[in-house]
Parts: sequence; structure tokens; C-alpha cells
Amino acid sequence: MATAVDTTGTAADAAAMRRAIALAARGLGSTSPNPVVGCVIHDASGHEVGAGWHERAGGPHAEVHALRQAGVLARGGTAYVTLEPCNHTGRTGPCAQALIDAGVARVVYAVADPTPQATGGADTLRAAGVEVVAGLLEAEAEAGNAAWLTSVRLGRPYVLWKYAATLDGRVAAQDGTSRWISSPESRADVHRLRAEADAVVVGSGTARADDPHLAVRGIEGAAQPLRVVVDTEATAVRPGARVLDDAAPTLIAVAEDAETALTDVVRLPRAARGLSVPALLAALHERGVRSVLLEGGPALAGSFVAAGAVDKVVGYLAPVLLGSGPAALTDAGITTLTEALRLDVTETVRIGSDLRVTATVAPAAAPPAGTPAESPAAFPVAPKER
Repeated sequence: MATAVDTTGTAADAAAMRRAIALAARGLGSTSPNPVVGCVIHDASGHEVGAGWHERAGGPHAEVHALRQAGVLARGGTAYVTLEPCNHTGRTGPCAQALIDAGVARVVYAVADPTPQATGGADTLRAAGVEVVAGLLEAEAEAGNAAWLTSVRLGRPYVLWKYAATLDGRVAAQDGTSRWISSPESRADVHRLRAEADAVVVGSGTARADDPHLAVRGIEGAAQPLRVVVDTEATAVRPGARVLDDAAPTLIAVAEDAETALTDVVRLPRAARGLSVPALLAALHERGVRSVLLEGGPALAGSFVAAGAVDKVVGYLAPVLLGSGPAALTDAGITTLTEALRLDVTETVRIGSDLRVTATVAPAAAPPAGTPAESPAAFPVAPKER
């Protein structure tokens, strides 16, 4: 008989799910456009006998890896999965049926699958007599899968804005010098962020001032993200620019009427300031990009904030004072304190001599400003793949 859905669980259940969440994180940067998923299998006596995670798009799902490791010991046991087991056949078979075939007696999952193609796994399991517990550690699992869930729910990539600044909020000195405000440890940590993202985005100002490379360095086996330069007038990226080498793919975003001889170009409509942010993110989403690391300067960051298109902020604050120079964020459309975009700080940690502050934008937070064309409603919601 099917068991009613609930969100309760024992301490052992919670420990197993936290292990599954940690396993899921190992897939960051390699599963897009699919989610990161972790799975742990306990035998009938409560001992772990299998574990796995979704390692790459097109490869076996987490449940399959864990079941292969568990073998016959999965029969009568419990599966802990960070995302509701899928119920469809895509590039791989349905995980709900794989769990049933393995004889698993109980399935505990954290987050319901929001995609119309894959949802229904829990119902399939219950119909086969499997006990199902839903919603265990849902918030923790959602945080670990925020990029994919955002892409499904909003129809655009998840955007993490990263910046490095002095304690008084300056990203460069008055004369424009900015290397190096942050510590070597912070700069190395940025490569981890790049390795976890599908695309890294900068603007024309950064391209001119720094000639950035934007590829991942120092992380063995990392998949290189798409390097994106927002170059509205097609004047900042010239032949020979470091971003045009073969270390990683590159896309230059220019205005529809801009003249350029570059080939890897996407033409986008203009906005009040530069290019339309929703159009840029829609173009990236069409290319399979589910997560964006925004490394652009203050003006580009301001355009994203004004468009309501920043989901997370990671700031590296250096113990340095300048007193003048550009601020970390400009032209965000915020004119009064009541319009401020307020964040929830989720982590503060020492990185070298710096302080890394991580904060998220509450899902219900409205964009501080922006025209209707620049609002989240401008992002079309399209069916997604798992």
C-alpha cells in the first residue's frame, strides 16, 4: 500500500541525505544542462551499500551509479536522492523504474522534479508499493541545485555575480589600477567558481582594461566554461585578444546594428544601457547555458541588477582602503534606500587575507528598477531536459 508523503525523517535519514547532497555537488560544472543529483543506498539494516552522483550530461543518473554499487544489497533497503527520481526515458532510462526493479523498499527524496517530462517518479514508486518520503532537507538540496532549478523555473540561466573590492567598496584606484586588490588565494578561488559555471561573462570595459583570459586554470579536469564578452559596439575585442585563443569557447555579444569581422558573435537588441540583459540570457540559455558567472565591471553588474537577473553575490573584500575610485556597483537603477536590493548572507569565510561574503537574493524580491522589457517576466519559460 502506498505511504502518505511527509517531510519527516530520523537522524539517520538526515545524515544520509546530507551525504547525498555532498555527492551531488561533485557534478557541478559537468552535468549541464542536467541537474546535479546525489544518491545513497542503505540496505535493509540501515548500512550504506551504494552511493553515486550524476557525473556528466548523458551519463548514468545518480541512482544508477548507486544501485550498481549496491547490487543485490539494495533489495529491501532505502534510497536517498536529492531530486525526485525521474519518470521518463531520455538519454537514460527512468530511475523510478530502476529503483523498483532493484527491490528498494523505501525512497526518500529532497526536491520534487519540476520538469513536466521527468516528474511523476514518486507516484510510480508508490504505485509499485514503495514507501516514499518527500521533502527531507529540501532547502539544502535546492541550494545545491540552484542553477538548474532556476533555469527550469525562470527560463534563464542562474546568475552569480562575483567581484573583488576594498573594504570601502572600491574595485580600482582613482587612476584605474586594480591589480591586485584581492589575495592570491581569492584569485584561485575564482577559478573554482569558473569551473562550476557554464559561462563567464564580462563587459567591454573589462575587456579593454584587462584583456582577460577567463579560462579555468589550476583545476585538473575542469570543463572550460563559455567565455562571453558583452561588446555592444563591437570595438573592445580585437584580433589577438586573449579571450579569442583556443583555451575555451568564446562568444561575443554585440548590438544588432554593430559592424564586426568576428565570427563567434551573437547579435542582440539594444537596451537603455548597452544590450538587453534578458535577450543575452535567453541566447545563452538556448546554447545550453544554465549557470553564469558574472565577472564584469560595475556598469555591467548594474545592468544585471536593474534587470532583476542576479541570483547570488560572492564578494571578496580585501583589507585595503582607497577612499576614491570606482565602486563595485553602478547604474543599478536604485535611487532611494527603499529600492535597495537586500540580500541574505549565507556564508562568510576567510580566504587568504580577504573575507569572502556569499549572499543570495530572496526569490520573492522584486527588481529594484528597470523597464518592463528588462524585468524577469521578459524571460520565457521553455521545457527543459533531464
